[in-house]
Amino acid sequence: MITFKVGEASPANTFFAIWMAEAAGFYEQNGLDFEIVKMVGGSETGPALSSDRIQLMHIGMSSVVRANSAGFNVTTIGSLSNVIRSTLFAGPGVEGIEDIKGNSVGISSAGSESELSTVVALQKLGLTRDDIKFQEIGVERLSHLKNGTVKATMLGEPLRSVAFADGLTAICDLLADRMPWLYSGLVVDKAYLADNRDAVLRFMRATIEGNYFAASDAESAKPVMAKVLNITDTKNLDITYDNFKTYTPLNAEPTVEGGKNIMATVEAENKSDDIDAYMDQSVHEELRDEGFFDAMKAKYNVG
Repeated sequence: MITFKVGEASPANTFFAIWMAEAAGFYEQNGLDFEIVKMVGGSETGPALSSDRIQLMHIGMSSVVRANSAGFNVTTIGSLSNVIRSTLFAGPGVEGIEDIKGNSVGISSAGSESELSTVVALQKLGLTRDDIKFQEIGVERLSHLKNGTVKATMLGEPLRSVAFADGLTAICDLLADRMPWLYSGLVVDKAYLADNRDAVLRFMRATIEGNYFAASDAESAKPVMAKVLNITDTKNLDITYDNFKTYTPLNAEPTVEGGKNIMATVEAENKSDDIDAYMDQSVHEELRDEGFFDAMKAKYNVG
């Protein structure tokens, strides 16, 4: 069995293919001694991967750009979301954009996808990052929004639908825009990929099968989703599952367009203009060429 640890930066439905594959035993079937490691956010990507603390990080490509600008050498080999799947919500008492200006907006951590997606939302609202104060409050941000710790924050499922149900105001719904964005990447160190390509391929086969299994069998998937995301409300569970099924690329393919949008938005020194500096499509291409995607489509009758 090959040791394979995956960093989980945020417990959201963008991670569900991995949870589903673990629950179904797909990693074990592919010869992996698999473990999920809780991480704080995007800033851990480079150090954790280069030190072999983990073998893969589940994180948006903005963290890849920042990590490599800081001297690391990591790359995105797959994606579990190619659009931004979050919404900027205002807290109680916030009546307009002016109530946010000059105040705190919550993010999970500096360099995280929650930070960069907030920047995108602010730009759509006519503001810049200099107009607000970013406050790092971790992955669970809804309670901080409700109690007034921050004036606004980005939320994805399942907390996005909870916020809507609680009557909080959505001031910029990026999910509705379907903006191409490599939002939920599968990231490895380039040296690890070169030396351990077989292990990476095993992980990708198991994860992609987790996608197909979850998308084809709601009856099996929903109890797993309810458990890992601590969802007790049936309506919230249905929304979170439908969001997963609608916006998750079954074959975990990263999109060049989504990657380029990130490259154009991230502010980082020594940033490359070459998408190949941050994305390696060869793993996806190898799985495609060996017929794995066609086999999954036939097995699960979906896609």
